[in-house]
Amino acid sequence: METVRTDKWLWAVRLFKTRGMAARACESGRVKRDGRPLKPASPLRPGDVLQVPFADGHGTRTVAVIEPIDKRVGAPRAAECCDDRTPPEVTAERIERLKDRRPRRQGEQGRPTKRRRRDIEGHRGFFQ
Repeated sequence: METVRTDKWLWAVRLFKTRGMAARACESGRVKRDGRPLKPASPLRPGDVLQVPFADGHGTRTVAVIEPIDKRVGAPRAAECCDDRTPPEVTAERIERLKDRRPRRQGEQGRPTKRRRRDIEGHRGFFQ
């Protein structure tokens, strides 16, 4: 195989969770090759360098096509098909952003028990 669709390759190498998400990123003009936006059906060849947005929308990664594949494969095999050339500054910024996230609440989480619900409603004045 010499070429592959952009959306299929982005999905196959696990840069996007679904092929539809990869296609939407292409259609919105966020996936670029040489500064030009790609359509989902644009052919990719080995050696192409793409600018792909991160899933959370903050920052852009630079990825080179090593091998065009159109089927989703295991993570080790997918890593062999692309070369991540993202600058270290972008990676460091993403790590800092993830550290700054609000930690999950400690203690009770989820749906309250019947006893806890009655306590809450009692404090709010429902049963007086």
